Amino acid sequence: MKLGLGTVQFGLDYGISNREGRTPENEVINILNVAIENGIRYIDTASLYGTSEEVLGRTLPRGVDFQIVTKTPYFSKSKISRTESRVLVETFYRSLERMRIPAVYGLLIHHVDDVLVEGGSHLIETMTDLQQRGLVRKIGVSVYTAEEIDRTLEKFKFDLIQVPINIFDQRLLRSGHLSKLKLAGIEIHARSIFLQGLLLMDPTRIPTYFDPVKEHLRQYHDTVRLLGLTPIQAALGFVTGLNEIDIAVCGVNTHSQLAEMCKGMMDLEAHRFAHFAIFDEMILNPALWKC
Repeated sequence: MKLGLGTVQFGLDYGISNREGRTPENEVINILNVAIENGIRYIDTASLYGTSEEVLGRTLPRGVDFQIVTKTPYFSKSKISRTESRVLVETFYRSLERMRIPAVYGLLIHHVDDVLVEGGSHLIETMTDLQQRGLVRKIGVSVYTAEEIDRTLEKFKFDLIQVPINIFDQRLLRSGHLSKLKLAGIEIHARSIFLQGLLLMDPTRIPTYFDPVKEHLRQYHDTVRLLGLTPIQAALGFVTGLNEIDIAVCGVNTHSQLAEMCKGMMDLEAHRFAHFAIFDEMILNPALWKC
């Protein structure tokens, strides 16, 4: 199963299309059960996702071999010192304690700028030490842009990367960076599959901030209907159909949403949606949204 479970909604009220708010714990249990039934074994979380790690610690069923990926704190400094390395270790151990697990599959730098500033190598060295001690299987980074990929590859060797890709955001596919990463033997996890739910929303109900792409979104939905697909099938199938992608990370609020994803999953040919690519950073990067 190429699908991974995102958990930010377990700890935060997150997503432009999210009308349910933070997912209740009893529903998290239902979601995890659906994941198990459908062979989903990758879970993505982070220390910055509110109470997500604590919720997982209380709800993860014992005896199921979930591959969990978590992330580092955000340091936001012009220079990284040994102090930040100690904070990374302390936060990592708290993550293990919260989730009640002995080790994780992956540990990612949450904000790539933290390793690109002076002293960023301290963080990589610290993560490598955790890896060598058997506490982390794969270390890596979470990025937004092709430039960040290039700069990180120049400085460090890593095993795992998380990148944004969806039907609107095809930049890393077109630039060849997905192929570049795959040739380097790096495992690629895709996020922002639904662009925080924007790709699934009725074009007539999107916030006015997205008016510049309202017609584009309407045409996308028209095309999806003509193909006999649902918006979820199209958005997910576009990403899982990419040979370079190992795991497509998707967040859900209800177990029925996850069941719908699993039931209708199919790999689609990317070229069928090539004309829906856009390049406006103010639309493609949710961190820049003003709505």
